[in-house]
Amino acid sequence: MADEHGTDKTIAQKLARVARMHFARQRLAAVGPRLPARQDLFNKLLASRAIAKAVEDEARSKKISHEKAQQNAIALMEEIAANFSYEMIRLTDRILGFTWNRLYQGINVHNAERVRQLAHDGHELVYVPCHRSHMDYLLLSYVLYHQGLVPPHIAAGINLNFWPAGPIFRRLGAFFIRRTFKGNKLYSTVFREYLGELFSRGYSVEYFVEGGRSRTGRLLDPKTGTLSMTIQAMLRGGTRPITLIPIYIGYEHVMEVGTYAKELRGATKEKESLPQMLRGLSKLRNLGQGYVNFGEPMPLMTYLNQHVPDWRESIDPIEAVRPAWLTPTVNNIAADLMVRINNAGAANAMNLCCTALLASRQRSLTREQLTEQLNCYLDLMRNVPYSTDSTVPSASASELIDHALQMNKFEVEKDTIGDIIILPREQAVLMTYYRNNIAHMLVLPSLMAAIVTQHRHISRDVLMEHVNVLYPMLKAELFLRWDRDELPDVIDALANEMQRQGLITLQDDELHINPAHSRTLQLLAAGARETLQRYAITFWLLSANPSINRGTLEKESRTVAQRLSVLHGINAPEFFDKAVFSSLVLTLRDEGYISDSGDAEPAETMKVYQLLAELITSDVRLTIESATQGEG
Repeated sequence: MADEHGTDKTIAQKLARVARMHFARQRLAAVGPRLPARQDLFNKLLASRAIAKAVEDEARSKKISHEKAQQNAIALMEEIAANFSYEMIRLTDRILGFTWNRLYQGINVHNAERVRQLAHDGHELVYVPCHRSHMDYLLLSYVLYHQGLVPPHIAAGINLNFWPAGPIFRRLGAFFIRRTFKGNKLYSTVFREYLGELFSRGYSVEYFVEGGRSRTGRLLDPKTGTLSMTIQAMLRGGTRPITLIPIYIGYEHVMEVGTYAKELRGATKEKESLPQMLRGLSKLRNLGQGYVNFGEPMPLMTYLNQHVPDWRESIDPIEAVRPAWLTPTVNNIAADLMVRINNAGAANAMNLCCTALLASRQRSLTREQLTEQLNCYLDLMRNVPYSTDSTVPSASASELIDHALQMNKFEVEKDTIGDIIILPREQAVLMTYYRNNIAHMLVLPSLMAAIVTQHRHISRDVLMEHVNVLYPMLKAELFLRWDRDELPDVIDALANEMQRQGLITLQDDELHINPAHSRTLQLLAAGARETLQRYAITFWLLSANPSINRGTLEKESRTVAQRLSVLHGINAPEFFDKAVFSSLVLTLRDEGYISDSGDAEPAETMKVYQLLAELITSDVRLTIESATQGEG
């Protein structure tokens, strides 16, 4: 036995070594690496070859002394760098624990164990959440701290660096980032080297890949600058594997939602300040539930090994490099991250009730109708899950309605027959935000319902053809998870579930509307209504003027959408959002509807328009078509 395993002493030494390594990893995950003195960190950064060269370039280009250029670099470090304090973390945890318990009815955390395991396995963690509210910073750090993980260093917008919030956020791990790096080589170099130093020291990092808070409740197109710097940090040849953690953060109440609606309507964004922050905090009441869902991690080394097999040839331990493969790879990683964030979506009482009430023309339903509609959504999400990482409430439809009514967003009118639940007009615009949080989870069944409702009966093959035509636009806009070749199986599963619910009947491979449940099917179809109207606008304009340039197409699409919004009472502020049309036009180019020379393919665009025209109401169609005739 001793010959095989060694003496008791050697066995004890081995066990002690294993235990030391285990507890060292546990400590690193929970406490993080030792924090350096801020000045020592600055001195190390100043000594780096990249910053030394940037300082020389600054002195030469601005015709200033080397000392002055170095002072500029130090000033930028002071502006950027966090001043992490465990004492402040512990104090804030006590304050937040007290605050959350009074504001929220619960914080729901999903899939945290996969993150804990990665931390214990020695991974360098980069948290990449969606950005819905300024509350995100505090909520995620609070959740991680209570999962036994060290709160990350957080990339925060420079707009939050005002007194007293700025110094507090710094001590909670915030480092500040400007909106743009353009034209300031010294700033971009200092920021990149600071980020690289965080990675090399083993700190976890958090940044919002959307760049800013979503004003619409849907994911924004990703900004790739910080992500690119993350991969450049890998190309320094670090030893710890870097893993990106996509995170879906959801709320039943977002404190800024009223401000978002004003900004989308054209109001100037109010600069963050202490009075603004205090006004926001004073209004906080009954915020319902919060949701933090950790999505599928993306180990960067594994990703690069699969997609850029020779990436190690670009490793340079001294200089930041930009190999030819970097930009396209970063763009693909960013798009993949957005899909993974949406995969971890959280349905809740508020976004489900808002989806149903906004689908109704009068923004009102009887309690029985609302219950029936929520059951439809819940059964679709439970029986044909959007993804394995998404979450659906376990409560019944009736319990969810009771909970949503406690949020004081809806009105209830009682008559002798029963309750009518109403979404007041002034609230409708704000409530689109919550509906949009889960639009991606319901858009495919909604599109199918719209097609079946219009045709009343349709073969599976023709249904599949229609979905195939429109899916690339939906996928790009809502970061949907399925590739085109996966659609037949998904559509079959959804069709079978819709049959099980009695929304449709299946006869000889044809889908038929079931008159007994036509209202539920129509409300489900309404979830895709505004999206289809928006696509119809752009395809009509392209068909009417095939040589229109992309910028004009975006502008005219928005103009027609605004007109449609006024004439037909469309409440969603994102209906004519510039970013939505910009993304749509890019997708049309990628799908070949617009050629590189800018000209549209008239036959193809008209074919798609005719498909869309069948799926929108005749009055909306006439408004769209009369817009271009009016110009003539």
